Amino acid sequence: MTRVLVSGATGTIGRPLVNQLDDAGADVRTVTRQLTDPVALEAALGGVNAVFLLWPFASAEGAREVLELIGARRVVYLSSAAARPHEVEIERLIAGTAREWTVLRPHAFAANTLRWVEQVRAGVVRQPYGDVAFAPIHERDVAAVAVRALLDEGHDGAVYTLTGPRPLPQREQARAIGAAIGRPVHWEEEPLEEARLRLLGMGWPAPAVDGMLRGLAEPGPVTATVEEVTGAPASTFETWASEHATDFLGTMRAARIHGYGDASVISLDEVPVPKPGPGEVLIRVAATSFNPSEVGLRMGLLHDVLGVTLPHTLGWDVAGTVVTGAGDLAPGDRVIGLIDGAAAEYAVAKASMLAKAPRRIPLADAAAVPVAGLTAWQAVFEHARIGRGSRVLINGAGGGVGLFAVQLAKHAGAHVVATAGPRSAAAVRALGADEVVDYTTAALPGGNDVLINLVADVPASVTGLAKEFVSITLPIEHPRAVRFVARNDPGQLTELVSLIDKGVVDVETDARPLESLANLHREAERGLIRGKVTLKVEK
Repeated sequence: MTRVLVSGATGTIGRPLVNQLDDAGADVRTVTRQLTDPVALEAALGGVNAVFLLWPFASAEGAREVLELIGARRVVYLSSAAARPHEVEIERLIAGTAREWTVLRPHAFAANTLRWVEQVRAGVVRQPYGDVAFAPIHERDVAAVAVRALLDEGHDGAVYTLTGPRPLPQREQARAIGAAIGRPVHWEEEPLEEARLRLLGMGWPAPAVDGMLRGLAEPGPVTATVEEVTGAPASTFETWASEHATDFLGTMRAARIHGYGDASVISLDEVPVPKPGPGEVLIRVAATSFNPSEVGLRMGLLHDVLGVTLPHTLGWDVAGTVVTGAGDLAPGDRVIGLIDGAAAEYAVAKASMLAKAPRRIPLADAAAVPVAGLTAWQAVFEHARIGRGSRVLINGAGGGVGLFAVQLAKHAGAHVVATAGPRSAAAVRALGADEVVDYTTAALPGGNDVLINLVADVPASVTGLAKEFVSITLPIEHPRAVRFVARNDPGQLTELVSLIDKGVVDVETDARPLESLANLHREAERGLIRGKVTLKVEK
């Protein structure tokens, strides 16, 4: 096993390098501030075969002593395409001391655009030389080349100029960042002298400012070195921008509760955009939806069940567009799912727990599907086991779950008897109910194979109403009754999406803005909500 010492292990290149070396099975040691401490460096070098050298200073002073301690080992040095005097001197010293050496000269880091963060958030990047093109390189690709040079043979004496796969003018880089974060970002050309004065005002020395501006004025080269060394093509700038979207986004609006109580505890807060972890995607939320059980969550009635930590972002249903991909999901994919914290402009979720959104309906409408659709699916197919010829009574068919349950039961071949109030009767009938009973004037009809109860008021007596009973609210007192809470099942969600796209299942929503969430809770408490209400987040 090759033992590798990595300097600058917490930096832009060091972090992905350490990860990739670990994945390759190397034994990795790291140094940061200890690089120029002879005692600490000598201890870290014990048993090391190869060294990745990132020199953190703007002069070569002290480099000779460090390289003498490193001795006749394999050295991979991160230089730069600018080949500044101190970098050239360090390259010369390495060539004179190392057993084998490789020099990496990345041309322009994609990460350099992070200096635009504040301007991106304001929607306008004002910089000079917007039409000058170069090929920004992803830091992960620099690390990938370093891994091969550290671990493989055949790189001794090589000086690799590293770039991204294609040139991109700076104004197009700004536009790509805007596309990644879902916000328009415009380029505004900054006069050269104005840019120079701005940089001098930031405390930069004049030679550094002039050197930087000269560098920006020159189009950069394009090399295929990344692919030649690693066997994989270099990442595009668009890929980098998507993966770093959260760095540019800053904050977002989120509907949160800081304590339990009435609807007034719901507030729209400005909070940091969440960063996805391993296996997670960042979603730009188009819409979430309202579920009646969220009233109980807001009041604190579900605290012991859900283990909510305050402050808590509301919203379980999400429909949106992937910003940062993972697993089988790529940036731009439209997805839906059952997650926590969907009532916000951005949300994170495990890629494996999401499904591709229906194509036949608007993305914002698809937020009505996950919780209500999965609940209906599991009620109809798992617990009620409805099939062709079954007679099913759906109590509360005019609600969000009921509208899905009617359609799924009808699709299964059942004779559907649905209860609904006057405001919902027409919609329930249009979705396929064979009989509609006005629960405000008529008793529940009997003689059914199964009763699916979707309302809070459980019938006082169920004798004769059905042979079996399924409830999503309170338990029904009967030996052949089951009460369940829907679980997240991306496979079932995908099947439901397929039925939506085939036109078997329709999605009807009452769309409102996210800002109306508190009033929506108040309406729900007064029994004024009909059907499924979605909350549009994306403006």
